[in-house]
Amino acid sequence: MPKIVFLGAGSTVFAKDLLTDILTFPELADATIALHDINPDRLETTLKVGMGVAMSMGLNPTLEVHLDRRAALDGADYVIGMFQVGGYEPCTVTDFEVAKRFGLRQTIGDTLGIGGIMRALRTIPVYLDMRQDMAELCPDGLLLNYVNPMAMVTWAINRATAINTVGLCHSVQGTAAQLAEVIDVPLEEINYLCAGINHMAFYLRFERNGQNLYPQIQKVIDEGRIPDWNRVRFDVFQRLGYFVTESSEHFAEYVPWYIKRDRPDLIEHYNIPLDEYLRRCKVQIAGWEVAHQVIADPGAEIDQEALLKNLVAAGAIDQEIQYVRDFLTGADAGQRSREYGAYIIHAIETGQPRVIYGNVMNSGLIDNLPREACVEVPCLVDKNGIQPTQVGSLPPQLAALIQTNINVQSLTVEAALTGKREHIYHAALLDPHTAAELDPDQIYALVDAMIEAHGEWLPDFR
Repeated sequence: MPKIVFLGAGSTVFAKDLLTDILTFPELADATIALHDINPDRLETTLKVGMGVAMSMGLNPTLEVHLDRRAALDGADYVIGMFQVGGYEPCTVTDFEVAKRFGLRQTIGDTLGIGGIMRALRTIPVYLDMRQDMAELCPDGLLLNYVNPMAMVTWAINRATAINTVGLCHSVQGTAAQLAEVIDVPLEEINYLCAGINHMAFYLRFERNGQNLYPQIQKVIDEGRIPDWNRVRFDVFQRLGYFVTESSEHFAEYVPWYIKRDRPDLIEHYNIPLDEYLRRCKVQIAGWEVAHQVIADPGAEIDQEALLKNLVAAGAIDQEIQYVRDFLTGADAGQRSREYGAYIIHAIETGQPRVIYGNVMNSGLIDNLPREACVEVPCLVDKNGIQPTQVGSLPPQLAALIQTNINVQSLTVEAALTGKREHIYHAALLDPHTAAELDPDQIYALVDAMIEAHGEWLPDFR
């Protein structure tokens, strides 16, 4: 049976979902799952959750816990990266609050923009440090990277290491499910082809029985049924002719059009939730505290509804509250998520072919994007591993827009791998949202302030 390592297993809810996914496959039920984190309390909580998941399914996998990363990686067949360097505090708060001092506002700040740049610069060194461990302890292991900023991190790993890796996200399959619901077509009847870069991939085909479903999406617009939380993406669809994978709040900060200091009407019109990632982090922390209290003393009488009020106080929306409630009651037991990780492991172990969307290097996959870029394309997975599909050329307007994000990614990776501070300035100067809000002197000052505020969380840049 394979050994599967979770790096960052203190992300309890996400770890639970991936563990459940793995154990729903009978062929993987006896796998060894090695849980690693630098936080012993979170690690212990995840272990107890994992044991509960296994018991509820009548299974007995081998669950290990490790504070030592090398011990976890020893002999691994699959390594799942799911950590966040610097966490909510101090680093995520720094990404948002320092930017605000310069008048630059963000929604998520984990993929592009100054927040995405800084997150990459503190994350890439961790993976580079890990490469020696993997080369020595599990040279043939497959790295499944869930860590954001996905494209930058995966790009840097592939450029600087020989680690066999693929970047994974749920935006392609997640958005397909959202579109299926809004046009009232069963997801299992929809066939689609999607390509681009992570968080900026587009559905080149979206069909049912060979019939184009884009007119159905246009009908949603014509009938005034655009969901309030999805206004940006429907606007992009109208202007570019293709629907993008990432959420409206994410996409709003990848372009210069929707978030402007002197246009508060745009924020209201497109319903853009500024500081959204800060809110989500607070909700996740509150959710973990709920889970920790329940798991720490399972025999105690606990008022779960009272605990859930902490989620409300943190700003949780109904969907998030229901997610935690299902977690506490076990209503989600045995339900497989939409994440690709377990499907990949199962396909490689059994040879049962599957198609997933992976983030890989553009070795002739998308003709009108740079070969050195990290792209998101369909991939066949079987015993031969992950085999990306050649897509050809994207529509020119899509390739042009995607290139604006690749510019930032390329320069950030260059900064991370060379240690040259000038490339951080260059990445920020070329970032679409940052450049739309700040002048060059302000951008330089912002970068300097960010580097100073992050302190030892960043390597030295010369």
